[in-house]
Amino acid sequence: MSTSASHDRLLVIDFGSQVTQLIARRLRELRVYCEIHPYQKVTDAFLAAFAPKAVVLSGGPASVLDRGAPMPPPSLFALGVPVLGICYGQQVMMHLLGGTVERGDGTAEFGRAYVTPADGPLDLLEGWFEDGREQVWMSHGDHVARLAPGFGVYATSPNAPFAVVADPARRFYGVQFHPEVHHTPRGARLYENFVRLAGFTGDWTMGAFRDEAIAKIRAQVGPEGRVICGLSGGVDSSVAAVLIHEAIGDRLTCVFVDHGLMRQGEAAEVVGMFREHYNIPLIHAEEGPRFVAALRGVTDPEEKRKTIGRLFVEVFEAHARAAGGAQFLAQGTLYPDVIESVSASGGPSVTIKSHHNVGGLPEKMGLKLVEPLRELFKDEVRALGRALGLPASFVGRHPFPGPGLAIRIPGEVTAERLELLRRADAVFIDQIRRHGLYDAIWQAFVVLLPVRSVGVMGDGRSYDHVCALRAVTSVDGMTADVYPFSHDFLSETATRIINEVRGINRVTWDITSKPPGTIEWE
Repeated sequence: MSTSASHDRLLVIDFGSQVTQLIARRLRELRVYCEIHPYQKVTDAFLAAFAPKAVVLSGGPASVLDRGAPMPPPSLFALGVPVLGICYGQQVMMHLLGGTVERGDGTAEFGRAYVTPADGPLDLLEGWFEDGREQVWMSHGDHVARLAPGFGVYATSPNAPFAVVADPARRFYGVQFHPEVHHTPRGARLYENFVRLAGFTGDWTMGAFRDEAIAKIRAQVGPEGRVICGLSGGVDSSVAAVLIHEAIGDRLTCVFVDHGLMRQGEAAEVVGMFREHYNIPLIHAEEGPRFVAALRGVTDPEEKRKTIGRLFVEVFEAHARAAGGAQFLAQGTLYPDVIESVSASGGPSVTIKSHHNVGGLPEKMGLKLVEPLRELFKDEVRALGRALGLPASFVGRHPFPGPGLAIRIPGEVTAERLELLRRADAVFIDQIRRHGLYDAIWQAFVVLLPVRSVGVMGDGRSYDHVCALRAVTSVDGMTADVYPFSHDFLSETATRIINEVRGINRVTWDITSKPPGTIEWE
């Protein structure tokens, strides 16, 4: 049973929108428990079992006019609960309830638009239109041409005469825009109004989740079961480990595979925190030379990932046998991983990166999975970590990739290049902390480039390595903007790196956003 069983639940039906996850994030921020499920899964039986207190219909790329267009069961509208349709979801609502949807033909809208009020006040729009209009984000081709019976128009835009529609008596609402994206500045207020109208009390807290998750772990593992956990040093696996330890004590053993690709001092920090503060049984598998040797001559990024992933499995499996007959394997799987494993279009699930190192272990080793974080988003994991007493400096750490520094060294990975990168990265992060910028940045790191540069150091010629500084801001890692360092900061940082890291004589700054780039270089 889900840890959410004692909470009011909101159902998000996914029709394939690229931003459906953002709907769930906005709702979770309001302390409302919600789950995303693809439309194919939502049957009459599913609705009866899930018993949602409200439903949101997501956007999507399809047209309700196409044969076989994605649809929810019509019984959804007989549940007697509030329903909010977004973009395609609005069109689905009109189509099924007796309205008319037409092809775009000159009425499409993409990007920023402005809506203005129409027929009068609407509880869903409380707090809107203080300045006479609201900025929203549109992305639609088709449009509603005729309302279903019982609906009225409450806001319009130049190309969307039915931008906001509602049947207040039945608490059915439809918006043609996307209130979940940041380009709709007051979109969060719209969601806040919707959940208030639905009667949610905001009882989804990390304190409540913690207690429920501990009870669930104890029930799953039993009074004598043993668990092993692949500890990476990242926030997800660390929080999972501490949570499970609270539930079953020393029947949990963590295996920290130190592949020699960590940042400066990181392995010691992780091991020290767990051994000194949490007294969790921990196997520290120091395997750096083995990984570095295996990466000799490897330059293709995907081959690097596969090599690291294969070795991780081998090392983890070997050391896990020392855990004393564990029946369960713990993973730090998060809710985005669960969502992405089921495609709304019915196609294949999103490919897991080859450095996702624990994913292949359960079938091979015959272990049952314990995934206590699978209902949480990243920001909720951090909140849970704080509730569990993990140090703030650890909970707030920037994300770090599974293959570690190997994918921040384009080209061959060697012990020498790893040491150069560690030292340069440590200077960069120290600079960010000294200037009070660490918490304002989503992720920051140094990349050691596969080129050398001529320079002048002292009175002599140098021919040394080049590095790039990378720092971005992001909400969820799906998109990212470069952090706007001042030129003084960049100049000071470059000077420190060149002076303190012998072997680097040139520093560059990567100002590429995501997209078109990715956050990491490989």
